[in-house]
Amino acid sequence: MAASGRGLCRAVGASPRPAWRRAHWEARGHLKPEYDAVVIGAGHNGLVAAAYLQRLGVNTAVFERRHVIGGAAVTEEIIPGFKFSRASYLLSLLRPQIYTDLELKKHGLRLHLRNPYSFTPMLEEGTGSKVPRSLLLGTDMVENQKHISQFSPQDAQAFPRYEAFMNRLALAIDPLLDTAPVDMEAFQRGSLLQRLKSLSTLKPLLQAGRILGAQLPEYYQVLTAPITKVLDQWFESEPLKATLATDAVIGAMTSPHTPGSGYVLLHHVMGGLEGMQGAWGYVQGGMGALSAAIASSAAAHGASIFTEKTVAKVQVSSGGHVQGVVLQDGSEVRSKVVLSNASPQITFLKLTPQEWLPEEFVERISQLDTRSPVTKINVAVDRLPDFLAAPSAPGGRPLPHHQCSIHLNCEDTLLLHQAFEDAVGGLPSHRPMIELCIPSSLDPTLAPPGCHVISLFTQYTPYTLAGGKVWDEQERNAYADKVFDCIEAYAPGFKGSVLGRDILTPPDLERIFGLPGGNIFHCAMALDQLYFARPVPLHSGYRSPLQGLYLCGSGAHPGGGVMGAAGRNAAHMVFRDLKSM
Repeated sequence: MAASGRGLCRAVGASPRPAWRRAHWEARGHLKPEYDAVVIGAGHNGLVAAAYLQRLGVNTAVFERRHVIGGAAVTEEIIPGFKFSRASYLLSLLRPQIYTDLELKKHGLRLHLRNPYSFTPMLEEGTGSKVPRSLLLGTDMVENQKHISQFSPQDAQAFPRYEAFMNRLALAIDPLLDTAPVDMEAFQRGSLLQRLKSLSTLKPLLQAGRILGAQLPEYYQVLTAPITKVLDQWFESEPLKATLATDAVIGAMTSPHTPGSGYVLLHHVMGGLEGMQGAWGYVQGGMGALSAAIASSAAAHGASIFTEKTVAKVQVSSGGHVQGVVLQDGSEVRSKVVLSNASPQITFLKLTPQEWLPEEFVERISQLDTRSPVTKINVAVDRLPDFLAAPSAPGGRPLPHHQCSIHLNCEDTLLLHQAFEDAVGGLPSHRPMIELCIPSSLDPTLAPPGCHVISLFTQYTPYTLAGGKVWDEQERNAYADKVFDCIEAYAPGFKGSVLGRDILTPPDLERIFGLPGGNIFHCAMALDQLYFARPVPLHSGYRSPLQGLYLCGSGAHPGGGVMGAAGRNAAHMVFRDLKSM
C-alpha cells in the first residue's frame, strides 16, 4: 500500500491542506461521571442524534471506539498525501432539515454537485478510428435523450415520463423518512391515549396514498417486483436498463431479478442537494468533513464527543431501566438514556445484558439478513483514467464524465445477474459490477497536484468464500487485480497509473467499521426489514424492549445511506420520553 511521488504528483508527506483539517475532528470535552444521554458510536447518525438532543437542552456525550469520528462517513489518509472517503463516498440522502437545523454550512460543510452524474462506457469491438459508445446522463433532459437515442429512440422518448413517474413516488415516500413508523405495539396493547397517539403516525401513509392516487398499483409493483420487470415495461435498450438497475442492487446481495429490488433503487433516487432533487455530490475534504461539521454543530451547543472510548456494555438498574454504560477501561458513565448508533446486532447481542431482553426479540435480531456483496477499493493514481469511449483531454484536465459515477461491466442486466450468481456460489464475481468515482476531479484538495483518488465500489463478493478459503492478503489482491483488469479493458493504462490501494472486503468492513457482514445498511434493505419491521416487528420506533435504550443508526427506520434521519427521529423520540419521565 505504499506510494511513490512519480509523475505529476508533488512529494508525498507534505503538510495537510485546509480542507483536510476541516475534515478532521479532535475529541472535545472532559469526561464526566454523568450525562442526561449517552450515544454509542460517532457515526453520522449518532452525531446527528447528539446534536439535536444537545440543542434541546439534553446534556449528551458520544463515545467512539475508533481514533476518528464519522463511522462509515469518514476521511482517512491511507496513502500519504491522499485523502480517501474510505467507506461511504457520495452525498445526496442527508435530510434537508438537518442541513438547516444544524447549520452545517456555518460549520464548514462544502459540497461539489455533479453534473453529469452517470457515465456508462461500452466495451465494443472497434476498428480504425471508431470510438466505442457510452451513455452519459445528467440534469439536462435534452442531452439525456440525445445520448439514449444512440441505443433506442423509443427509450429516449420514454425517459422523461419514467423520471416523472419515479419522482412522484419519491415525493410520496419522502415524508415517511422523517417520522417514526406507526407504533403497532402501542396501537395493539397501549392505553386509549397511546392508541390515539399512534393513529397520528398514520398521516404520512395516508398522504403518500393520496399523492399516488389511482396509480398506486403501479407504484406498488415498483416496490415489490424485480427491477428488471419494472424497467422492461419502460425501456428496450440494455445499456440504459442496466445503468438504472445498478441503483437497485448497489450495496445489496440481490440480483436485478430479485423481487423487491425496486425499493433499493427508490432509496437511491429520493435524495437531493441544495434544492436539486435526485442530485448527488462530493463533500469537500471527503465524507469525514460532513461528520466534522455535524460534530462541530453538536459541540457548539455543549455536546461532548470522545474518540478511542469503547463502550463495553450497557448498564441496567435492578428495576430494569438503563442507567448508563461501562467503558472498556472500566469507567462507568451514568445517564438517563442510551442511544446506540451501532448495529442492532452489536447493540442487542453484545452490549446489552441478555437477561433484560425477551428471548424472541434476541432470536429475531440474530436472524437479521446482513449479507453484503461489497468490496470497497480506494486507489491513488498519478493521472486520470483514459477511457476508450471518452478519451482524456491533453494535459490531464478532468472532463465532465470524470466527475460521474462511472459504471463498468454494466452494459447489460444479464451481466449484473451473472455477477450475483457467482457470489451466491461463494465466488467473487468473475466480471464484477464496478462503480468508479473520482472525487478529486471536483475537489483537488484530496490529492497532490496532478494526482487523483479513486473510489471503487465493487460487487459481488461473498462474506464467506467457497472451498474453505478465507479473505487473506492473497485473496484480497487476487480480487483487486481482477477489478483492475476490468478497468484496464475500458481505460488502457489504468494499471500503470496506480500508486497504491486499500482493499476492504466484507469481513474488513465489518472489522473496521462495525458493519455486520460488511453490510453498509447494517441489515438488508429488503421489504421484510423495512418500516414496521426495521429492525424487527413491534420495535421499529427506535425504542427497544429495555426501557431507556434506543437505536439511532442505520439498522433503524428508515435505514442506511448517509441520511441522518434515524439519528434525528430517534433524538426527538428520546426527548419526548425524557419529558414524560
